[in-house]
Amino acid sequence: MGEERLPEVSVIIPTYNRAGMLAEAINSVLGQSSRDLELIVVDDGSTDGTPALLGRWAGRIEALQTGRHGVSAARNAGAARARGRWLAFLDSDDLWLPEKLELQLAAHHAAPELLCSHTAEIWVRRGVRVNPMRKHARQGGWIFEHCLPMCRISPSSVLIDRWLFQRLGGFDRRFRVCEDYELWLRLTALFPVLYLDRPLVIKRGGHADQLSASHWGFDRFRVRALVKILGTDLKPTFRLAALRELSRKARILFEGCRKRGKNIQASRYARLAEWADSETGKLESPVAAQQ
Repeated sequence: MGEERLPEVSVIIPTYNRAGMLAEAINSVLGQSSRDLELIVVDDGSTDGTPALLGRWAGRIEALQTGRHGVSAARNAGAARARGRWLAFLDSDDLWLPEKLELQLAAHHAAPELLCSHTAEIWVRRGVRVNPMRKHARQGGWIFEHCLPMCRISPSSVLIDRWLFQRLGGFDRRFRVCEDYELWLRLTALFPVLYLDRPLVIKRGGHADQLSASHWGFDRFRVRALVKILGTDLKPTFRLAALRELSRKARILFEGCRKRGKNIQASRYARLAEWADSETGKLESPVAAQQ
């Protein structure tokens, strides 16, 4: 018997109670011009018609049923079952254009030293196309500092080498939101990324079940991610940039908590900003001398 042929790409769709949108996402994967793929849909404990819906594609997709553990755990569970060299993620409310994987794979074959890529996106909010603001601009290369203010890599646009994803440890399941921001900080601190300035993903927003609609103050989670990355061995210029961003975000959160009478939280953010400023002062002169 010959060896089992492995797919080039493993596509992972995490989903929770999105039976009304999931079919379109699945079909956008199965309709890719690059057919050398497997599709793993991870149902994170849905209570709607998702399990029955997945039966439509029996034999064409792998469906994993898990408890309610969150999107990070769902993506990681799919990645653990993946067999392809490359991993691609698609949120169940987003869509891919048909040539998405084909163009990304071609770009990686032309630049084999790059192990992760992302693409431009088409943004649709409540059925209407909208233009991203300048602050959402995407880039390639060494983009750690570019990624500090907010998440500038969409999970639905990513193609990442499975070895690299495993080396990074996957998504941190302790982050209920901003889990993508946290992972991309760890990635871009160590590796450059490839960017395709062509919209290959339709990112749909504005519906009530988005994580962004159920959590306030995303910078609270970004601050946690910054504190975490600052506990690693960052190169001095990256550490300095992360400290400055931490100070900026902590001060904004301090003011917000103070105005709302949340004095304990305000005090915590004030101390964090003071610490970041102190660490910045220790680094500024040595880093400046290296430049």
